Amino acid sequence: MLVNQGYAAYANNKIATASPAELTLMLYEGAIKFCNIAIVGVEEKSIQKTHDNIMKTERIIEELQSTLDHKYPVAKDFDEVYSYLLRRLRQANIKKDKDILEEVLKHLRTMRDTWKEVMRTAHRTQ
Repeated sequence: MLVNQGYAAYANNKIATASPAELTLMLYEGAIKFCNIAIVGVEEKSIQKTHDNIMKTERIIEELQSTLDHKYPVAKDFDEVYSYLLRRLRQANIKKDKDILEEVLKHLRTMRDTWKEVMRTAHRTQ
């Protein structure tokens, strides 16, 4: 019990002290994690595990989408990608379709990796 409390305090501190860029990276990492767990749920034929983790992935993507700053033209492109991923996740949830989840996972990993590169580039120019 005490270990769990320590971990929770560490996790909360990590979030509270993270920059906006780091928070975005954490969201991508979380979406990837839950999408992977949903894939395992499909493989195990666990409808509840699949559903719960697809929903967690959806909520993270909705959060990413809601934080877009539409004063920048690129926000429209991200908004369209996030909307597409949400549609695909809903289809995957209805069908419990591993292939759709793997497609979403591929997009999430690409977006995460691109975000990491943006963070590296920004760090170098500071």
